[in-house]
Formats: sequence, C-alpha cells, structure tokens
Amino acid sequence: MIIQRVVLNSRPGKNGVPVAENFRLEQSTIADTIQAGQVRVRTLYLSVDPYMRCRMNEDTGSDYLLPWQLSEVADGGGIGVVEESKHDNLAKGDFVTSFNWPWQTVAILDGSLLQKLVPQLVNGRLSYFLGAAGVTGLTALLGIKEKGHVAVGANQTMVVSGAAGACGSLAGQMNQNSHIILCGQISQYNKDVPYPPPLPPDIEKIQKERNITRERFLVLNYMDKQEASILQLCQWIQEGKLKVRETVVEGLANIGAAFQSMMDGGNIGKQIVSVSK
Repeated sequence: MIIQRVVLNSRPGKNGVPVAENFRLEQSTIADTIQAGQVRVRTLYLSVDPYMRCRMNEDTGSDYLLPWQLSEVADGGGIGVVEESKHDNLAKGDFVTSFNWPWQTVAILDGSLLQKLVPQLVNGRLSYFLGAAGVTGLTALLGIKEKGHVAVGANQTMVVSGAAGACGSLAGQMNQNSHIILCGQISQYNKDVPYPPPLPPDIEKIQKERNITRERFLVLNYMDKQEASILQLCQWIQEGKLKVRETVVEGLANIGAAFQSMMDGGNIGKQIVSVSK
C-alpha cells in the first residue's frame, strides 16, 4: 500500500532555529496485510509540541526522549481510526491514540500499544485527546495540583507566563484563587543549555533573597493519576467549565510549517495537524 510520510530531513543544530525544511514529505509503502495483534489505522490528527525540538538533536539531553533519526519517519502524539484489525480488543471503526504515532497517512501498529478513545467524553472533538484531554491537560492540571500547591480559598496569585500556549491556556482556568507558577521553557529550546536553563545573575539574586523555590515538574512521574485526571478534564469540557483553544493546520504536507509556527509562538492553544477526515 502506498502512503505518505514525513521524515526528519536535517537537524537545525543545538543552537539553531528549526524551519519547515528540516522535515521532508515523501512517498513510501506499507504491507498490504497485517499480522496477529496488529491494526491498520488511518491517521486523523497529529500533535506538534515544544518537546519535539529536543528530538531534532542527536542528543536530546533527556533520558526519556529518543532522538529522531535522519531520513526516518518522525513520531509523536496522534489519533486515528482503525481500518482493519487482528487485535482482540480493537475493531474496525474504533478511534485510537498513541504517544508514538508515526507521521504518516496510514500505519500498521501494534494494537497493544494503542489506547481506545471514547469520543463522547469530549463531545465528539477527538483532537481534544491530544490537548486538553491528553498529556497537555494532564500537565496543566497535575502541575497545579502536585507542584503548584494551589489551595482552594487561599490568598494566592496565579501567573501563567505562556497563557496563550497549549498548556498555559488550560492552566489559567483551573484555579480562581492566586498562585505564581512558572511553567514551560520553549524560549530556551533552541539553545544548548541545561534543563532547566540557568537564570540570569540578577534574577538568581532575587530568587535567593526572597527564598523562591524553582523545582522541575515532569508529568510522566504522575501517570498513576492519569485516568482519574483525564476523566476530570473531560467532565469539565462537557460542562463547559474548561474552554479549549486549538490552532489547526490542514494536511500532512504542512506539518513542518506547523511545527515552525508553534516554535515561533504562532499558535493559540494546542497546535494540531489534521491529516484526514
């Protein structure tokens, strides 16, 4: 079967700015038949996210992120529909998602690595599972609850430094009290610096004088809270308590441009690429 896919065409360099030309759309083929336990899926939506900038480097600087390889298909959060299944728990027509979805129009995947989706949980807006009802929403919710220590009724002020982004646009809605939370370092991702990046001397001085703590938050450390948190996010979406913003680009061919725009701050809310209907 002939498909289209997007591969890493070149690396921008650790201190370089990524551009659409770092990715390449090409034609490829997949097997016409699937094996036991596999499913053939048609890609509906793909997510482009700031962390992917690290995957463009030979060394991601992280022990939980693998680098993309040159001339190999890129991958990330994705959603698709099952077109053929030889997996016991998945049937044709099921909607599924994965955090390692290949950037291609059609794929053959291991069914055991896919999560089945219930569209009704997000009022039929499947792409929300890549954002507000996915890892992005989890990051906002758990970051506030587990690291922000936001307490109902407390006299706190909450400041979201990137409130137009995918995560920040959600975090600002999850508490009506006050607290200051610094979340996200996308402005530093094109620089070869440690994570979290070092503070300028004058800011570091203020931090020490005022006893301001600076602690790293990684949502992957809280996956035991994933199921309950996702259900909470879906409930808020259904009730209209959580307003979801997305920037949607049409077509797999435009995913490189979507990634470049996202890194330049061109998105409001979650940056999504719609691959097929």
